[in-house]
Amino acid sequence: MLHLSLAPVRRRTPTATTRPPRPRRGRRRAAAVVTAALLTTGLPAGPALADPSPTASPAAPSTSATDAIKPVNYAVAVDESGSLKPADLERERAAAVRIALGEVHRASTIGIFGFASADQPGQQPVDEVCPPTALDAAGRDGIGVCAARLHSRTPAEGQGTDFPNAVLQGVSRLSTGTDPAVPRVLFLLTDGKLDVSDSPAYGDPSHRAAAGEEALARALDTARAANVQIWPLGFGAEPDAAALERMAAGGYQQGCVDLPLAKPRASVVKDSAAVGAALVAAFQAAHCLRGEEVTGRPPVDLSVRISPLATIGSIVVDKGDPLVTATYFDPGGNEIKASGSAQGSVFEFSGRDKATESLRITDPVPGTWRVHLDAPEDHRSQLASVSVLWHGALNSSITVNPPSPRAGEKATVTVRLQTRKGLEITDQQDLKDLSVTSVLQGEGFPAVPVALTDDGASPDSRGGDAVFTGTVTVPAAATGRFTASSTLTASGLTADENRPFNSVISPPVPLVTAGFSLDDDPRVHPGEKLEGTLTLRNDDTAPHTLRPAVTDLAPGLLTLSPDSVRLEPKESRTVKVTLTAGDADAFGRLLRDSGLTLGGKVTVADTSDRERVVIDTPLSVTVTPPPTFLEKWWWALVLIGAVLVVALLALLVRFRIRTVRSSPAGLELILLDDHGRELGKHTVSAGARGWYEFEVSGIGGPHPRLVRRPGGAYRVQRSQDGGAVLQVRRGARSRLTPGSPVPLAEGLGLTLGASRRTGPAAPPPGSGRRTPEPDRSAPSSDFL
Repeated sequence: MLHLSLAPVRRRTPTATTRPPRPRRGRRRAAAVVTAALLTTGLPAGPALADPSPTASPAAPSTSATDAIKPVNYAVAVDESGSLKPADLERERAAAVRIALGEVHRASTIGIFGFASADQPGQQPVDEVCPPTALDAAGRDGIGVCAARLHSRTPAEGQGTDFPNAVLQGVSRLSTGTDPAVPRVLFLLTDGKLDVSDSPAYGDPSHRAAAGEEALARALDTARAANVQIWPLGFGAEPDAAALERMAAGGYQQGCVDLPLAKPRASVVKDSAAVGAALVAAFQAAHCLRGEEVTGRPPVDLSVRISPLATIGSIVVDKGDPLVTATYFDPGGNEIKASGSAQGSVFEFSGRDKATESLRITDPVPGTWRVHLDAPEDHRSQLASVSVLWHGALNSSITVNPPSPRAGEKATVTVRLQTRKGLEITDQQDLKDLSVTSVLQGEGFPAVPVALTDDGASPDSRGGDAVFTGTVTVPAAATGRFTASSTLTASGLTADENRPFNSVISPPVPLVTAGFSLDDDPRVHPGEKLEGTLTLRNDDTAPHTLRPAVTDLAPGLLTLSPDSVRLEPKESRTVKVTLTAGDADAFGRLLRDSGLTLGGKVTVADTSDRERVVIDTPLSVTVTPPPTFLEKWWWALVLIGAVLVVALLALLVRFRIRTVRSSPAGLELILLDDHGRELGKHTVSAGARGWYEFEVSGIGGPHPRLVRRPGGAYRVQRSQDGGAVLQVRRGARSRLTPGSPVPLAEGLGLTLGASRRTGPAAPPPGSGRRTPEPDRSAPSSDFL
């Protein structure tokens, strides 16, 4: 089984009620302890010990995604002492609101109070501005309103730094009327040191410093007894880091997971501008969340990653200015515009018209989320931040090889971590701060621990691939059934499902043996099939019924058939099996363009031998989206395209040949007098659109001649048979051939001489090509 190491008590989610719950004895004892501590320090026990009801009753998680994470009760103590500048207090207030909006569980609560000191009668060391408030939609929207009441103290209100009362106030709010199974966390923000020098409640002025230290020690003991963790955060030049660490060590020490990063500790930053990020980091560690933060000034796009393991998360935008707008886009580029459901996720906005806002997402789409920040021209100087906090769940697939070992035999235990749907984990970011151990236990022997590693050293085949491997020798006394289980220790991750490996210790010589192999490339589209082969052997004198199956995968993603095989006595044979991928609806949004890799394994259990596992083989099948029309028919489109290109080229060549053959270039025109005597020759050059336009110059004179003139009285074009066609402006066309003059004006004539082509030759005689007759009736439209 796979589980997250958490506190050894069962957590219960509070339910809504119309009246305050009746305090249990344990709650009365907790309140009594706090009251006693206040009395022994001589501090006033007035309003600081009141027991207000939460502003909203915690609501039970509405989706299964929140089952992987439990609620937490928080209190935030904000320093209001006289040493604070207004900007420092504003950053404290914004940081408190940020963690409230970053909380991922609707049943978690938060209380916010300021503290300084009580230096005169009538003053109080603590100002409660937000009583414990459930962080559902209404609570998250309202937390910024009450937090705005935090303010810097004036001398008339008391300006010291009373840590003991701040701690006791937090303990009181966290332990009075609350479920002891729900973790209790106090964040304390301060820019200074313990200072009760002006507080009469601490006795003689000369001994107040020592009395304050003693009172703080007792307050920390009270916090530890009430199971309250303390996470101090100091900023500026004054905080005493060592004193803050003592405060962290003085409270309850058991964190949300048994890892050093979840143990309460102090943080110190030099500038109050870093308070928000530091408090979010402490909040993330205290609540076992994962996340990241990016910053920029609007207009800007800021991106954060949400892991495929995430079941719930919050994107928190600290805009610093309410006029800055934030637009959210999921990894597919879809804009998230309002609270509700879309793309298989549930969205909940909070604080959209305020300086800090958030988007809480249940079952988020994994990948890179983008937040576009924009602002009016005169509101773009403030540095904004976008942070994401998420909690996730995963499964494990555990195998033992051989699946039915003999007593005294060495076996290899392999644990493959998977997403909740059984997909393989491929991103190294999801494997940080994570360890896996295993235990082998069964009939005839005590539990045996198995050390597992993912470092690539034998027997682990490859490091960092989310596959943890180790070896164990089965005790010689082992008989009958056994179980191999695994335990995950990680921050921000819990087990979605427990999957132990169960089998039976094999006899010295197993009677039934089997093997499995895939016949095909393990890549399919939804609905497609893969073929595999089972190799089976039964050496028993009795028949055995075997049950093949695909396990450790979400239902419907991959199935195996047949699901039952009978082996007769002494029978050996191979059986073809079919693995069928689910349809596209079964994969839903999990199936992206890059595809996904299914984990799981193929098992074969011998139902005739106490479900002894005879095959336990890891499976890795890649499912890619169904091919698009282009992907499926690309070859036909390429072929059609090639044919079209060839046809087009043929048409172009034919057109070019016709153009060249009809070009008048190279024609020799001979001008004749009225007696048929030659007056001159003129060689034609290329003309516009296949026509050469000319004029007879010097008509009526002694030396008429042909000259080229666009728009002249005549034009000539080569014909297909090697002759030419002559056209008179606004007249008919005439065929022009050697030795056959065509009359022109004033008794002149024109005939064709020994012409030559500048392009492809005319077709040879007898080629079968018909020479078209020139059109003598209709003049060209551009020669009218």
